[in-house]
Amino acid sequence: MMKRWLMGLCVALLSFSQIAQAELELVITEGVDSARPIGVVPFKWEGAGQMPTDISAVIASDLRRSGKFSPVATSSMPQTPASEDQVDYNAWTSMGVDALVTGTVTMNEQGNYVISYQLIDVVRGQLTSGQSRGLENGELVLTKDHLMINNRATVKESRLRHYAHRISDIVYERLTGEKGAFLTRIAYVVIDDKAQYPYQLRVADYDGFNERLVLKSQQPLMSPSWSPDGSKLAYVSFENQQAQIFIMDIYKGTREMVTSFPRHNGNPRFSPDGKKLAIVLSKSGSLQIYIKDLETKELKQITRGRANNTEAFWDPSGDSLIFTSDRGGNPQIYRVNLADGSTKRLTWQGSQNLGGQLTPDGRYLIMVNRSDSGYNIAKQDLKTNAVQVLTKTFLDESPSIAPNGGMVIYSSVNNKSNELSLVSIDGRFKARLPATNGRVRAPAWGPFL
Repeated sequence: MMKRWLMGLCVALLSFSQIAQAELELVITEGVDSARPIGVVPFKWEGAGQMPTDISAVIASDLRRSGKFSPVATSSMPQTPASEDQVDYNAWTSMGVDALVTGTVTMNEQGNYVISYQLIDVVRGQLTSGQSRGLENGELVLTKDHLMINNRATVKESRLRHYAHRISDIVYERLTGEKGAFLTRIAYVVIDDKAQYPYQLRVADYDGFNERLVLKSQQPLMSPSWSPDGSKLAYVSFENQQAQIFIMDIYKGTREMVTSFPRHNGNPRFSPDGKKLAIVLSKSGSLQIYIKDLETKELKQITRGRANNTEAFWDPSGDSLIFTSDRGGNPQIYRVNLADGSTKRLTWQGSQNLGGQLTPDGRYLIMVNRSDSGYNIAKQDLKTNAVQVLTKTFLDESPSIAPNGGMVIYSSVNNKSNELSLVSIDGRFKARLPATNGRVRAPAWGPFL
């Protein structure tokens, strides 16, 4: 996993609006039964024909994929209320449901969609329905303490699925206290050996929908990494007979070469402020980590010595980097302080640990851990050093963490083919995102939009 092969030839830049031909399809494999029950009632459509996007289905799928919720199947619902005044609280609490999402959708005169939705505390509603009163303008009125969210929005048809993810984020944060990451994107490399341009860099919604092809090449593309604002991707290309690092604006379709030193140029990572890029170069012999200032173009060497040091990842504070090094014999993960250069080994459990990333709060280290069972995604608590293996699939690699720290996307081997998989940070929920053709590798989870 420390090696890179030198190849090259032709790259074609594409518009971000071009639809790719092999979309991902998320398949849930484990963890729903242990999650918290929730009711996501089908939104009432008050218009002609069918609603173009099933908003409630998107919300239910998002909450299920978080690993923390288990939406009740529509066929098992005791009722389908469109608003809180239609809810039979006893019927829902008897099913163990303590929260309910309801809504209506109408079309206005401009042809846009008006979405009204509510998040209802079923338990509080059962206790206070028809009883809780308060003063409003000097008069006693029924209070709405059980109404946790009561929102309304107007969106274009093309943005219905986008706004459904927004509702999921709002509901998730209200119920968990954590920011939702459903309105995010992923980037990844698809390898289709039968295509004229077999190496393709693609971007999609986190769940595989709205996939777009942004770059295609006859030679390998590797290691995509998002800028903090989500507008650019840094990546490695072998188009010119060697590894080179580029930064591409995915909206404008423009790109800039960052490094083209002899031998290896790899593993680009934007700093938290987006002003610098951590990279790996072998221009001095062994693989070493450098930081390039994207404004001044200054290049600073961070690691030295005969050992190979690679796969740098920024601490959320920007004050240090974690990286993989074989200085102790086998690959393990270390942290280097950027102020004084002091280095500390972080991993000790397992014959190898590599590909490390830190959760946004800096508490956990997510990595590829090698043990007797193979290469799997693992989590290490940096306070206690306790290690939990999160996956059981074969040959897992390239983990990337959601911006809220709740999920990890990674590449794994299934039926002798590379595909993307998801696992919740606690290891309870798992899903696969197999492509309709090609092998999928090197996923990168984008920032909040």
